[in-house]
Amino acid sequence: MPYVKNYGKTEEINFLASAKFVAFTEQVSDSDVTANAEGRKVVPAGTVYPANNATAKGILIHDVDVTEGPQPGSIMVEGYVIEARLPEAPSTEAKAAMTEIKYR
Repeated sequence: MPYVKNYGKTEEINFLASAKFVAFTEQVSDSDVTANAEGRKVVPAGTVYPANNATAKGILIHDVDVTEGPQPGSIMVEGYVIEARLPEAPSTEAKAAMTEIKYR
């Protein structure tokens, strides 16, 4: 993974409702990611992975910079989240696919 000293100011909003969760590493794609003001392609924490539909596997725990191509990211597959703090609300199909994620 390329080292990036500074790719602009970012804020990670805490959307976790519990300190206990299960996460696995997955490769986060760089396709369909728009560059920010600094020219970096960053997939924000709280994004439904890989898409906000029936293919959903989990939710990204941290921001993932995919400017240099696909990068590994930590995907929460089990735990509690505060839905109102996610960058985009999970669709009905995504919620049905992510059966071990609970919403508060």
